[in-house]
Amino acid sequence: MEIIKRAILTDFQTQIKPGKVLILLGARRVGKTHLLKQVIANLDESLTLILNGEDQKTIDRMEIRSVENYKLLLGNAKYLIIDEAQNIPDIGLKLKLIVDEIPTIHVIVSGSSMFELNNKLGEPLVGRSHIVQLFPFAQLEYQNQENLIETDARLEQRLIFGSYPELLHLATIDEKTDYIEGLVNSYLLKDILAYEGIKKADKIIDLLRLIAFQIGSEVSIDELALNLKGISRNTIETYLDLLSKVFIIYPVKGFSRNLRKEISKSNRWYFYDNGIRNALIRNYNPLNLRNDIGQLWENYLMAERLKVNNYLKRRVNTYFWRTYDQQEIDLIEESGTNLAAFEFKWNKNKVKIPTAWKNNYHDATFEVINNENYIPFVLGK
Repeated sequence: MEIIKRAILTDFQTQIKPGKVLILLGARRVGKTHLLKQVIANLDESLTLILNGEDQKTIDRMEIRSVENYKLLLGNAKYLIIDEAQNIPDIGLKLKLIVDEIPTIHVIVSGSSMFELNNKLGEPLVGRSHIVQLFPFAQLEYQNQENLIETDARLEQRLIFGSYPELLHLATIDEKTDYIEGLVNSYLLKDILAYEGIKKADKIIDLLRLIAFQIGSEVSIDELALNLKGISRNTIETYLDLLSKVFIIYPVKGFSRNLRKEISKSNRWYFYDNGIRNALIRNYNPLNLRNDIGQLWENYLMAERLKVNNYLKRRVNTYFWRTYDQQEIDLIEESGTNLAAFEFKWNKNKVKIPTAWKNNYHDATFEVINNENYIPFVLGK
């Protein structure tokens, strides 16, 4: 299969600048290292130093925080590339010293753990860094490799197994299942479990499974605490925060303009990838044998929209909308003064605009996204 060009590649390359640190973030196995290799292929090899933060020799060479040490390490290099940079202690302070004292150097780092990179890079590199996020493949990236018939034919498998890059090289259902389960068992919680004080992997998995069954519904922290015996409300909130920072799940808040009946204090939670969600509940059944197609469809569309908005640099605020008398809309996008409402239905059914929404938000658009008209939506058109 032809290599799929990542949507961020061109923009990423334009952000490589002297005296700046370009940070590539994303979950494990979404293709960060492969993207870096594509970037490196366009650089002068003789002027490029490539390091891996998971290599102990790299950690040792970076240990002495001095200009002399880093000048010796870099030599004539014009480009410094560090993959998995979050593993290097005090990496933010070290990179700050490098770009401040060697202003001709171009620095690119990658990492899978946002909370680690933010803690170690964020404050020292204020004004010196630019962050780019990479996701599992988006339909925006598939579109140049397949026609509409192929897209429709592959939709079911993407709803079930997700869009991690390695899946493109696996032909059978068993191979895809083994890969997704291995991803969950070996990589999913690697960053969190390395984080000081986090030891209860089984409880985190149980928490993710509860979230997996609540796609499209508001999640009650108190209810989660009740189901996860022995885990406090504060601990659950900590786990949810960490899970979002390592790109497994993300929250969507309720939309409200302070109307009396609107719910705004609860979050809905979605998975960045359908395959991870299905692996957690161990359900790989085809769509005709499932009773959760609505949840699969909603999670898929929310994730695709998140990707395309990010890649196209569309500055929108994302919400769900619901009232206490059960009127609801799956997705609200707010851009400046503009509101766009989207309801997700797997089949092409006629859906009426909720009365409370129609009466209070006259200028908002409303569209139902189903399996016949979804392509423009996931492409950001």
